[in-house]
Amino acid sequence: MIICVPTEGDRGLDEAVCQHFGRATTFTLYDIDTGNIRVVENRSEHMGGVGTPPEHLSREGVNIVIAGGLGPKAIDMLNNYDIEVFVGAGGTVREAIELWRNKSIERATRDNACRDHAH
Repeated sequence: MIICVPTEGDRGLDEAVCQHFGRATTFTLYDIDTGNIRVVENRSEHMGGVGTPPEHLSREGVNIVIAGGLGPKAIDMLNNYDIEVFVGAGGTVREAIELWRNKSIERATRDNACRDHAH
């Protein structure tokens, strides 16, 4: 199972969680079965590329996204790719994954989506 955390750079588990999902510079991918860590650049249309972050993450085999917050459209798009989304993460990737493991963050819904990111 692959967990994705939107991040600010390429320091792996020690990188900061980016609080704006679509504009994250990178996405840190953590395979909980193997312990493998990969950092991929955000090459979506938000960053001058093509496609949306959910499309790219789906191709990377992501199963779960752990974020600080994200808009309702992003939640819907990720769910349409069968990617579960959890919100309320902060700190580092390592800390965000621990929050998820401890069930200390909640599943993303339209009710807890960022209202100012409804695009």
